[in-house]
Amino acid sequence: MSGALRVERVVTSGQFELDGGSWDVDNNVWLIGDDDEVVIVDAAHTAQPIVDRVGGRTVKGIVLTHGHNDHVTVAPELSERLDAPILLNPADDVLWQMTHPGVTYTNLEDGQRISVAGTDIQAIATPGHSPGSTVLYMPEAGELFSGDTLFSGGPGATGRSYSDFPTIIGSIREKLFALPSETIVHTGHGDGTTIGDESPHLEEWIARGH
Repeated sequence: MSGALRVERVVTSGQFELDGGSWDVDNNVWLIGDDDEVVIVDAAHTAQPIVDRVGGRTVKGIVLTHGHNDHVTVAPELSERLDAPILLNPADDVLWQMTHPGVTYTNLEDGQRISVAGTDIQAIATPGHSPGSTVLYMPEAGELFSGDTLFSGGPGATGRSYSDFPTIIGSIREKLFALPSETIVHTGHGDGTTIGDESPHLEEWIARGH
């Protein structure tokens, strides 16, 4: 291993499009790795800033937390330019096909482990925001990449097609709030949080509804 494990954030901007609507969004793209190799989490909007941050390192994979267009925009371009596989939970294939019809990817399975920079990243299926939403957990580092499943202040949106509020609440309660309270949460948009900061508010979110 060369250099310490580190997490880097690249923010890109563009549009989220679903159900005939379009919204301006800023997305977090996460790089997990060291001086030699890296895993990219999500592929939002614009490839060049992501390629620049990779900076010649070996890319072990482009792991997509879910299939919404703003998280997968440049996945095929990154895959080609960086010679790296795309990993997506196949339950989100319907969403993937809206943006990249006919483009192949590798199935990301619940419980799958991805090794990078001397540590393991564990994929945990957390459906609700989308059928195939998946978070990435690094047990040794105590860090979680939550995509759009959990934010500072509540769950991801479930008011659009292929989303379900009771399902996301179940995923958060059973999968995420079972993690240590000090776990750092890196979100798909905006600022991060911790499991301990969010877990006391679950009943408020349920009462609030989606």
